[in-house]
Amino acid sequence: MMIKMHKERKKPLFFILIISAVILAIIAIIFFAIPGCSKTLPAGQTAEVTIEEGSSTWTIADKMSKAGVVENPAVFTATVTEMGAEASLQAGTYIFEGGKTVREYVEILCEGPDKYAPKIIVHEGMRLSKIAEAVQDATKSRIKAQDFINAASDASVYASDYEFLSDVGNHSLEGFLYPKTYAVSSTDSAGDIIRKMLDQFKEETKDLNVDYPKSKNLTLWEAVTLASIVEKESAQGVQGKVASVFYNRLGSGMHINSDATTAYEVGHDPTPEELHSQSPYSTYTNYGLPPTPICSPGIEALRAVCFPEETNYLYFVFKTDDNGELQYRFSVTFEEHQQAIIDLGLV
Repeated sequence: MMIKMHKERKKPLFFILIISAVILAIIAIIFFAIPGCSKTLPAGQTAEVTIEEGSSTWTIADKMSKAGVVENPAVFTATVTEMGAEASLQAGTYIFEGGKTVREYVEILCEGPDKYAPKIIVHEGMRLSKIAEAVQDATKSRIKAQDFINAASDASVYASDYEFLSDVGNHSLEGFLYPKTYAVSSTDSAGDIIRKMLDQFKEETKDLNVDYPKSKNLTLWEAVTLASIVEKESAQGVQGKVASVFYNRLGSGMHINSDATTAYEVGHDPTPEELHSQSPYSTYTNYGLPPTPICSPGIEALRAVCFPEETNYLYFVFKTDDNGELQYRFSVTFEEHQQAIIDLGLV
């Protein structure tokens, strides 16, 4: 009897083992054959997922599933394991686009959030209105250009958090929205984006010595204004000379005679009449600097204003050569300047 009972117990155990093996095989097929091909989020749609620092693979998988990016957390986890990517998944806020495979989403998580996030590119010399257009484009009109301009229209709103704005008063943030590429999440407001740009200005200029402009009785805001003119009037390699020209003109009681300040106001290359108008942005009519910066200067223009070359130059002229390069001529006297104009073939 004992032998018979022993045999009867082995039989169901044998079948259980067979069924378990089949189930494991099916799971293996699901986990390892299908994961790279599964798609969930439709093409043309996006979903935002924030991955916290130190999140486990399963926590990430769960978030991805709940956001509708992937269908099955287990499939996602198996794909991560298959790719050996557990230690490479990066924290941050991601905007996932639909129509990709699970494997592609894992690759995105390994590359980090900034590579695929919508981006605002602020170039050196961009003015506030153009930056606002870039914000509108990057956010697909979620933040309208005018709304961004409105949010940046009063520096005093931000002055308590940014000491470098203390002299700006109620003027706009023109000049302080630092040139850089910024990643944007779907929850960023106009104010959030502005603060990213102000944070970058603070970081880039933290070691900048402003003693020289202060010695010329310029406030930080005025130094940024001058840097914005240098940015518009100079090419790489000559910023220090161009800055010296403007300092020399200011010190000698001359008009600084910058076409760029009037161009800022009129929005195009100014005519002779516009250059000599009564506008406060006409530096041919008015002495000193214009009322505000005219663009966002980069670090080289800011450095040029803080550390200008020592020259006696009062004039400069430039021309674009056949290779698209700007050729500059600097002069001490008006007569030399006139000859430089002739030499460059500008008359």
